[in-house]
Amino acid sequence: MNIDRISPTQRPKGRPVQYQKWQTLLFLHWRVPVSMLRTLIPQSLEIDTFEGSAFVGLVPFTMRGVRPVWTPSVPGISNFHETNVRTYVHFQGRDPGVWFFSLDAASRLAVWLARTFWRLPYHFSRMALSHQKDHRVRYEMERSYPGPIPAIANFHYRPTGTPSAAIPGSLEHFLAERYVLYTESAPNELLLGRVHHTPYPLQTAELFEWDETLLSAAGIERPEQTPLAHFASGVDVEVFPLQRLSAVSPPAGQSLHVR
Repeated sequence: MNIDRISPTQRPKGRPVQYQKWQTLLFLHWRVPVSMLRTLIPQSLEIDTFEGSAFVGLVPFTMRGVRPVWTPSVPGISNFHETNVRTYVHFQGRDPGVWFFSLDAASRLAVWLARTFWRLPYHFSRMALSHQKDHRVRYEMERSYPGPIPAIANFHYRPTGTPSAAIPGSLEHFLAERYVLYTESAPNELLLGRVHHTPYPLQTAELFEWDETLLSAAGIERPEQTPLAHFASGVDVEVFPLQRLSAVSPPAGQSLHVR
């Protein structure tokens, strides 16, 4: 299937509702069979693949300057660490985006707001990030609530290579350049959200130590191989309002649409 992967990277029309800065992003990915994920994804979404394979991603990073467009950021509230577990989907051959199995944040307020207003499966976790010698980074997290627990993620890594934007059509572009998210407001009621930012300054990363149980907590059997690892220093992000997909089972010959 020939999917347009460039249009979603362009800035949406309208006004954003929130500003964020995503920093110190580590992208970890495992290649998995589509069949492993199919029962975990709403039937109205198709699992997006690269050369026939699906991917599961785990992305720890830091959120800064999180705020509605009409207010300044607030120290102690607007900055926190986050980790998400995800895969990639599309809707009827368009809008390739992200499906989150879980998102963990080190902010109780952010967890409540995201679960309440963004319908996303957030959890509160204790997290720590430290920058060490030789550009090494250590990231640690442990989920507190809600379950399933235990759920932990610990990574010690170092960015390598030269930062650059991913080339359209490459695996790196498929994995990192995602500007659409899907979530459910209720069973069989899908929502679509969009974000916009400049392309990630992407580079490879070297893993020294890693351990995680977030995938198993999400019901995913993690492959044995070491994950693909990429790093991005950060981007400034505009967040746009959620849109509701009008239906998930349209009459024959009709297409779903966003309203």
